[in-house]
Formats: sequence, C-alpha cells, structure tokens
Amino acid sequence: MNKTIFISVLLALFALEWLEPVRNGFITPFTEHLAAISASLLKIFDADVSSHGIFIQSLSNGTSVAILAGCNGVEAMICLTAAIFAYPANWIQRLWGLFLGYLAIQILNIVRIISLFYLLQWNKQWFEWAHLYIWQGLIFFDVLIVFIIWIRWVIKHKQSKPQQPILNHV
Repeated sequence: MNKTIFISVLLALFALEWLEPVRNGFITPFTEHLAAISASLLKIFDADVSSHGIFIQSLSNGTSVAILAGCNGVEAMICLTAAIFAYPANWIQRLWGLFLGYLAIQILNIVRIISLFYLLQWNKQWFEWAHLYIWQGLIFFDVLIVFIIWIRWVIKHKQSKPQQPILNHV
C-alpha cells in the first residue's frame, strides 16, 4: 500500500468535500436522498414518519433526527476510496471495490439512521451514546472489513491469472 497516495487522496477528498459547490451540488442532495430512503423504510413499520431535506420526523410525537455532515457516510466512503486507490490493483478491481464498498457503507448507514431514529424516541441518553460511540466505530469497522475483503479478492484474482511463459531468446 502506498502511504503517499493514501494521504494525498484522503486530504484531497476531504478538502473537496468542504467546497461550497461540492456541498451544494453533491453532499446535500446525497444526504437528502439518504433521509428520504431511510424515511421510506421507516414507513413500512410506522406510517407517521416523514422526511424533509435532511430531517426525518415522527409525525405522531414530533421527534426528529437530522443527518448532518459526518452522519451521511461520506467520510467513511472517502477513507475507503483513499485506501483502495493506494493499494496496487487495476482500475476495474478498484471500481468494483468502490461500488460494492459504498453500497455496504450506505446499507449499514441506513440501518444506523433507522436504529437511531427509534432510539431517540425511546431514550435520548442512549441515542447520544449509540450515536457517538457505537455507530461511529461500527461504520469505520465496516470500512475496514470491506477493504480487507476487497484486498483478499484482488490477491485471489491475481493468483488465479495464468502466468505468461518466460521466453528466452537465443
């Protein structure tokens, strides 16, 4: 793994994330879609749920959660991107790793959002504790697991390729 590439990509993507055009054109709409998807899944169990922008609200009791920066999984995706770019692999392998990795991160993040929504309605102290300690760690543990699985897949793919014969010229 190339540490220079990892740090460079990490810093570049974190800097890019904070640019106003990127925030307005990508991060905020992405977060709003994440809230809408989470609210749609919540409606399966509770019809009194709605989303507006980055907010998910219980219409029956008024409690709501906001999906803010750091809670939308973008930082986890940035870390995965930097790790995948720093590891020696071809572009097809990297694209598959990013696609499936982002999917895994966001699926777990939606589970996180839904669980925190219900936890907030039950007990605010437990919500804060789970939000700050349990789920932060689990999301980045997910990134680590995805990266390890991807590395194993890349290594296996390299080993299964037939070796080209070495030609000796006389």
